[in-house]
Amino acid sequence: MKKEELTIKLKEINLSKRDFSGYANISYNTVNNWNDTNKPVPPWVESWLDNYIKAKVSDNIIDAVRPFVGDK
Repeated sequence: MKKEELTIKLKEINLSKRDFSGYANISYNTVNNWNDTNKPVPPWVESWLDNYIKAKVSDNIIDAVRPFVGDK
């Protein structure tokens, strides 16, 4: 994943670099310094973002169904 792709993906899912760094438990400066040459975006970031998106979708489904099944 290139830095530009990361920026686009974060914008698409309404997640700031600061929020991402907090959730991923890494320094904001680290995220901000990723580039395509000497400090590339690590390979794990793409799968992390995919899983974040899936979790948000699941949360939305659970929230939509909860009134009909109750909290258990």
